Amino acid sequence: MDTLRIPTELVAPVFNPATFGRRGAVHDIFTRLRRDYPLSVAEVPGYDPHWIVTKYADLREISRRDDIFHGGERSKTLISQAGEALVKKYTGGQSNIWRSLVQLDPPEHGAYRAVVAPSFMPDKIAQMKDSVHAIAKTYVDRLADMAPSCDFAHDIAFMYPLKVVLDLMGVPEADHPRMLRLTQWLFSYADPDLKRPGSDLTNPDEITKTWNIVFNEFKDFYSPIIADRRKAPKPDIASLIANGRIFGNEMEERAMISYFAIVSTAGHDTTAATTATGMWVLAEQPALLARLKADPALIPGFVEETIRWASPVQQFVRSATEDYEIRGRTIRKGDLVYLSYVSANRDEEQFENAFTFDPTRSPNRHIGFGYGAHICLGQHLARLEMRALWEALIPRLQSVELAGEPQLTESEFVCGPKLVPIRFAMQ
Repeated sequence: MDTLRIPTELVAPVFNPATFGRRGAVHDIFTRLRRDYPLSVAEVPGYDPHWIVTKYADLREISRRDDIFHGGERSKTLISQAGEALVKKYTGGQSNIWRSLVQLDPPEHGAYRAVVAPSFMPDKIAQMKDSVHAIAKTYVDRLADMAPSCDFAHDIAFMYPLKVVLDLMGVPEADHPRMLRLTQWLFSYADPDLKRPGSDLTNPDEITKTWNIVFNEFKDFYSPIIADRRKAPKPDIASLIANGRIFGNEMEERAMISYFAIVSTAGHDTTAATTATGMWVLAEQPALLARLKADPALIPGFVEETIRWASPVQQFVRSATEDYEIRGRTIRKGDLVYLSYVSANRDEEQFENAFTFDPTRSPNRHIGFGYGAHICLGQHLARLEMRALWEALIPRLQSVELAGEPQLTESEFVCGPKLVPIRFAMQ
């Protein structure tokens, strides 16, 4: 790597999960990186060097080159050298404990994605409109019963998309809390409030140990379901995955368990983070609530802006399989590339007044769902869920304000509000 290096003291906080619990600090760092080091190398002790991609155009360009920038040959998320070595110990040499859609590369990625992709296309999601709206109304009624105060993140935002996705999966409702707990252990392993009980945050290998524990928990939970759905398929996503064929063969076990895990976690967690962010914004901007009540046609734009604003997936890492020229620099074969979605969605060159929340922003070509072949499979369902909730809630929500200090999850991977205390009045 023979290019401009980012000062370690500037970029090192990006490698620390606690930094992401302070969104202002994160944006301050990436704003400077976009200005002074838009595509440069970070060398942080304990980690291999990474190219830090901060600009919207660069992130899109790299994301659409799945043929060159792979996600499975090295860790797809930020991990220390010691952590990656431990992953290889657990997996017999692989760089990822998980082999989900996120970590798979062509041609495997396309084959695995095709197993459930038809169920998440717009026409199929449109058929779910009535059922999703019914679930949304249930949670709005539940919120009304909690008046005049609640923690919107914990009481509503965490639970509503969890219910939608796990019903689709065919997971019994009695097991939904377990799936939420495993999701938090997986994505929020470093957060003192959401981490796995007994985990040691002073241990640099803790992330890897937790991932392995969570993988085995998912394996224990889903193995009987896989056997059941193979014996007697049902009209649910679990049956599609359990009976999915890859190039004519059964799925490899690690990939199958990972498939169940990603649908059961990413399928609701990012939507929960975005929904909680939307309420946080409304509680701080009473004039915005008034605008939405006066003109409900703004709700779809409000949803899109909350996705950009929240950017719950902070980063993914890819490795170059050959030399690649971009922005006048050469990313060499084998180099690691850190893609910052939270930075790209605040890129001043792409978004006018990027730090202003604007439900009328048009166009709003955010990359909150990613870009390219790995774009979020559940994006259409997520949009339906959020629109359904706000369409049911906004007309009934008379007022809302913060009843305390909201808190963000301490996570450098998937980050969103873990606490949004509100005082509110509803019809």
